[in-house]
Amino acid sequence: MCGLTGVIIDHEFSEAFDYKIVIRQMCDAMFSRGPDATGYWESNNHSVFFGHRRLSIIDLDARSNQPFVSECGNFVIVFNGEIYNFLQLRVAMSELGEQFHTTSDTEVILKLYARKGAAMLEQLRGMFSFAIWDKNKKKCFLARDPYGIKPLYLAKTKVGWLFASQVKALQASGLVSKEIDTMSEASYWMLGSVAGPKTWFNEISEIPPGHWAEITEDGKYSGPKCYWNIADSWSVIPENINQIEVQQRVKHELLESVKCHLVSDVPVGIFLSGGIDSGALAGLMIESGSSNLIGITIAYEEFIGTHDDEVPIARKIADHYGIKHVVRKVSKNEFQSDLPYILADMDQPTVDGINTWYASKAAAEIGLKVVVSGIGGDELFLGYESFRKIPPLVKVARALGQIPGGMFVGKMLANIQAKKTSNLRWKHAMDWMQTIKGGWWLQRSSCSPEELRNIMNNEILSLISSDFLPEQWLEDMVGKTSKHPMMELAQIESMTYLRNQLLRDSDWASMAHSIELRTPLVDAHLLKNLAPLIGKFNKFKNKSLLALSPKNPLPQEIYMRRKTGFSIPVKKWIQEIDCKEKNQRMNWAKTVFKSYTMQNQ
Repeated sequence: MCGLTGVIIDHEFSEAFDYKIVIRQMCDAMFSRGPDATGYWESNNHSVFFGHRRLSIIDLDARSNQPFVSECGNFVIVFNGEIYNFLQLRVAMSELGEQFHTTSDTEVILKLYARKGAAMLEQLRGMFSFAIWDKNKKKCFLARDPYGIKPLYLAKTKVGWLFASQVKALQASGLVSKEIDTMSEASYWMLGSVAGPKTWFNEISEIPPGHWAEITEDGKYSGPKCYWNIADSWSVIPENINQIEVQQRVKHELLESVKCHLVSDVPVGIFLSGGIDSGALAGLMIESGSSNLIGITIAYEEFIGTHDDEVPIARKIADHYGIKHVVRKVSKNEFQSDLPYILADMDQPTVDGINTWYASKAAAEIGLKVVVSGIGGDELFLGYESFRKIPPLVKVARALGQIPGGMFVGKMLANIQAKKTSNLRWKHAMDWMQTIKGGWWLQRSSCSPEELRNIMNNEILSLISSDFLPEQWLEDMVGKTSKHPMMELAQIESMTYLRNQLLRDSDWASMAHSIELRTPLVDAHLLKNLAPLIGKFNKFKNKSLLALSPKNPLPQEIYMRRKTGFSIPVKKWIQEIDCKEKNQRMNWAKTVFKSYTMQNQ
């Protein structure tokens, strides 16, 4: 896990700036992503510059530091992430005569690219973003993993192209405008995060997940081109097999994914909540041979004795699997003291990520560099309440709309609910609930179009009108969706909330403490292999399919327990922050917005 940077400058500006300083400024902005080593490279004609900060996980020797140059000198790579199947790929290439001089996955990527170019991407199993300079073609090849676990941001400036693992690194160059993208701000207020491929800033975008692009030495951009669209997995025709076969195949695929995610030359720990996802992963890790496994649980005094206290259940899971359990207590005073650092670490505005920030802080305190997280389990195993509630509600709303006068009565009741709850989104409930997309938006969004126009001082009136259509916003984010309600919801959750919120927050929050966070349940190969079975997953209540996957399954009292989520007592702590907003989520959103905009003025 690392941080990468690059600059490809227009020739007319080659003498106008000291690009070695620019690259260093960008790398310095990502120190915590890679405190173990720093490296720089520039092309012979001084038009292409790479920078890299390394967090050493695989092949700890300096021989694997980056930028990494091929033996022939024709290829140079800067890489962020891990390729979990690199050993198998290495063996296959060795049989073809390739010789390796490191034991790193970085060298494997470079040799594979030299042989196959972009066609090699589908063979990579892992989380990754990287840039490869091809001296022969005079092109820079950029690529990103299918889920979008690892970020890769791009900016076209007046002096050329810049790219990096963080938005803040591009801003640190001093060459990128700080003008805010209006639609991205709207996305933040409505959904709590910025929807890719846009970013908070007009001039910065991201290479979309599952895509690659090229930039020539003279600045011509080609792409992005899709090589893997995870949306396809939710439209696969379900196989007609019984529940026992489903269970057996899911067990096999999960175990394979976990084994892959344990490849490391340093110890691997786990964020252990009281939930099914991390509990099942702990069992699968033990089954895969993990020894001296450490589980980390965050505790809050405000939750003691309540259902939200995850410590007692996490302790039972740790005892069940015989793993060392570390409980890290976080107080309101610590939160208030850390708040400026948390806000400063956010790469883009977000209403989430704090718990992962503290869990990563705890991991760093005990000397870990790699942890496994259970995020992605709800999206894959249909665990959110939305999977149970939205389809029947949409069915009822559609039926009511077919009755003469039904729509009128429905809207009248919704308006009453809007006034009663001060939630103006209810005013749109009958219109939005005619589709799965609209139902999802009603549940996930934070504010109504009317509230948005007030928050943004009417800047967006021309873009967000009274006939606002959540279906159009979601189509722009996820593309064509499955016709099956459950599959459609799974796709939407995976390509919006998981992608733009959970994965992005996991990246900045863990990297702030130099921690590599791995996600065995967010794996494109796992998704592809399970795709024909997902239509059967709703037959297994409370994600029992996941809970029973370890050879030593989770006890029933754990997987039948009411869901708590991975939360913190912000509702109490936030009262100390100077904001009068009654809606606590919006209160926090405004605090983040104020801090982020002040940092980037």
